[in-house]
Amino acid sequence: MSLTKMVGKDFELPENMSEEHLRDVLIKAFEYLVEDDFPKLVQILYRADVDQDKLKQLLESAENASAGQVIADAYLARQKAKLEIWNKYSKT
Repeated sequence: MSLTKMVGKDFELPENMSEEHLRDVLIKAFEYLVEDDFPKLVQILYRADVDQDKLKQLLESAENASAGQVIADAYLARQKAKLEIWNKYSKT
């Protein structure tokens, strides 16, 4: 499974995106959700199992990053961790 395919469970994305482009798209999506659809944002982060306390700390300590950037990075980090675990145990 690829990172783009995993993220595609929450967002409709083409599968052949670079990670950098994926991050840019997610930043815009999360910025929109913060402003216009907060309940959907919470639902996506809950489904992805992003740690709420950790995210809150990251948002409070972010000086030169938008909320969309911080959330996208936390979301991607969690998805990468899940993908790593999935790949590790699916090969056995």
